[in-house]
Amino acid sequence: MPAAPYIELDGTSLSPRAVAAAVRGRDDTRVTLSPSAVERMRASVGLKETLLAEEVPIYAVTTGFGDSCVRQISPDKAHRLQRGLVLYHLNGVGPKAVPEVARATMLIRANALAKGVSGVRPETVWTLLECLARDILPLIPERGSVGASGDLVPLCYLAAALIGEGQVLHRGTVRPALDALSDEGIPPLRLEPKEGIALINGTSFAAAYAVLAAADAQELTFVAELATAMTLEALHGNASALHPFVHANKPHPGQVASAKAIRTLLEGSRLATSFEDILVRRERLDGRGYLRLNEKIQDTYSVRCAPQIIGIVRDTLDWTDRWLDTEINSATDNPLFDVDESGLHLGGNFYAGHIGQAMDSLKTTVAGLANLLDRQLALVVDEKFNAGLPPNLIVARPPDDPEAGLHHGFKGMQIAASAVTAEALKQTGPVSVFSRSTEAHNQDIVSMGTIAARDARTVNGLVREVAAIHLLALAQALDLRGVEAASPAVRAVHRLIRKHSAFVTHDRRLDHDIEAVIGLIETGALRRATGIDDTGDDTDDDTTA
Repeated sequence: MPAAPYIELDGTSLSPRAVAAAVRGRDDTRVTLSPSAVERMRASVGLKETLLAEEVPIYAVTTGFGDSCVRQISPDKAHRLQRGLVLYHLNGVGPKAVPEVARATMLIRANALAKGVSGVRPETVWTLLECLARDILPLIPERGSVGASGDLVPLCYLAAALIGEGQVLHRGTVRPALDALSDEGIPPLRLEPKEGIALINGTSFAAAYAVLAAADAQELTFVAELATAMTLEALHGNASALHPFVHANKPHPGQVASAKAIRTLLEGSRLATSFEDILVRRERLDGRGYLRLNEKIQDTYSVRCAPQIIGIVRDTLDWTDRWLDTEINSATDNPLFDVDESGLHLGGNFYAGHIGQAMDSLKTTVAGLANLLDRQLALVVDEKFNAGLPPNLIVARPPDDPEAGLHHGFKGMQIAASAVTAEALKQTGPVSVFSRSTEAHNQDIVSMGTIAARDARTVNGLVREVAAIHLLALAQALDLRGVEAASPAVRAVHRLIRKHSAFVTHDRRLDHDIEAVIGLIETGALRRATGIDDTGDDTDDDTTA
């Protein structure tokens, strides 16, 4: 058996892709602290203890929080201050974050503390990682963070789990945190000075949503390219718009890559056409002043301009991933301890502005994919535009057939896709501009990064639904067109879809079919079916979750 995946946290080298894979993949991923991280952490604790002994006022350690920073306490009260900090922020509302978000939050927070400038003991992070390994997950309400002073409210639920307060999800069952810790042999933490604020004063909850949203957007980008290839085949579309010459003359990297991806998916197709083929088939003018051609020489924008549209998502993901890489490898609490200079620095790294801006941008571009797929679907089901396919992709029947006139095929599916697309587009308003002044005007400008990241998650889910509906319609269209002439990659995807959704011969419910194809998108099964994988893991796996 292959060895379990292994992550060694050092505060500098955790990648967004590694986070997504660890929290969504195998549950035996081993996570530990690097020796260098342990050394740095112990050194920062030593500096903290020196400053405490000197009775230096340390924000949130021997002073109050926020506007209460003018109230200094003696070092002997610091333990109680940290516990109280955690308890009074347990006021989150809304649904609980799903387990993968809780896991990502724990992993990212552990890595931030592993940077070794927060005055936190390695034992504290080891407890956090032990809970992650034993599947003791904080139950974190989604709402309550403005994304500055970090995710105080959400992260307090993480800290509460470590000290044995409240309830957790333990191996899939909701239980008192203290019972779960006891059963797994993990002593509850007694927070040392600074450790409460270090656990909750950061961007890890927002970053968890953002990292997973970016991973989902990456998969949706592939799905949009796949759907475009299938649309070209279903409509006998003109693949010349994908020619490298076109995109080399507007060389946005994402656009170039998207055109190449669609070309690759179409390799071997006998359904898609080209400008050269159309020229061969055309009727000549032969001296006439006017001639109506029997086929269009170029396609509608939603087909012809697909690489330009999808490429925006690819390019947005490129800089989003760089920003997220920086964010999850940063110390995002306050204050920070500079061991080399024996200094204490107060700042604002907990401000999640980069996450907010990235997620506001990402959700807008991803919602554009829903618009693209919805418009493609409208062409495929409409007999005025679908190059000879039956209206709404119904099975053609002779007039004397008892079933003639009774069925409406994908008419309802197109209505649903249009509705979901509208909802996705509605969600694209920027959140990061809606700063609020909170906490007695100490937090007088905030990022809203957590809400933006959650919105990006929501938009991804809506676009996934539109994509599933469109793919089902395309499978139907290719059956009617003659799927045996489709490209090998598209035929493989068609076979996989047909394992979960039968050809529609008569009007029937399709909601369960949609759910099945959503699952194929979420698990990456469609990509694996094509044998094309941007990660370099080319397989021919038809399995699903």
